[in-house]
Formats: sequence, C-alpha cells, structure tokens
Amino acid sequence: MKTSTLIILAVVCIILFVAPLAMYNGHGEDDGYFGGADDAAGEAIEESGFEPWFSSIWEPPSGEIESLLFALQAAIGAIIIGYAFGYWRGKGKEE
Repeated sequence: MKTSTLIILAVVCIILFVAPLAMYNGHGEDDGYFGGADDAAGEAIEESGFEPWFSSIWEPPSGEIESLLFALQAAIGAIIIGYAFGYWRGKGKEE
C-alpha cells in the first residue's frame, strides 16, 4: 500500500476512536447514555405490573460472583467454539 493510503486510514481510525469519546464526554448512565436493552426491557416489565410465576433456584451471593459465573460461562463457550473450529480446520487440512 502507498504511504498516503496508510496515513489516511490511520487518521480515519483515530477519528472513529476519538469522536465518541469527545461527543459523550462527561455523560454516563445517570444521563440515560449507555443504558442497554436489558435495562429498558426490565423497566418496561416493572411498569406493566408483571408478576413472575417462578423464582430462581439459587441466587449468587454478590454481583462479583455473578460476574465470575458469567465470565466462566463465556470462557467455556469460547473454548468449545474454538475447539470445533480447530477440529473443522484440521479436518480440512488433512484432506
């Protein structure tokens, strides 16, 4: 690639990285920014007055343990997917 093309791509990447940081500087979840769909759905369900028909079997004792279990679940899933892709690629190279 030409040097000018690389410089243009680098500038575009920097702009794409810095622009959101500049636009949302000082804003947070308290202002309504960065609230996910889960939060919006939970609020809509609470406003409707819905009563759950069952409760959880086990509730994690803290948010940190809940995050740990979520990360562990994600890691196990990534390992399984990585193994499947590696096996599939190895079979392709074998032939």
